[in-house]
Amino acid sequence: MLMRKHIRHAFVLCIKNDACDDLEKRKVYRVIPDKKADKDGYIRVVDESGEDYLYPASYFIRVQLPHKAEQAIAAAG
Repeated sequence: MLMRKHIRHAFVLCIKNDACDDLEKRKVYRVIPDKKADKDGYIRVVDESGEDYLYPASYFIRVQLPHKAEQAIAAAG
């Protein structure tokens, strides 16, 4: 029997962007794990450019999405 591991993605909601054109307030972004960035107060997200960049963690709040929503967002990016 083949066991499938379900990969859970982490997501954040943008609550602040300080005139950063690559982030939209009230939009959900996928997080790319980065332990060093976390320690330095930053978070790595896939932004509007389609690339992942570091942003201040204070720009976001973590959100838990339903599994189907996670799949849809992950498939789109």
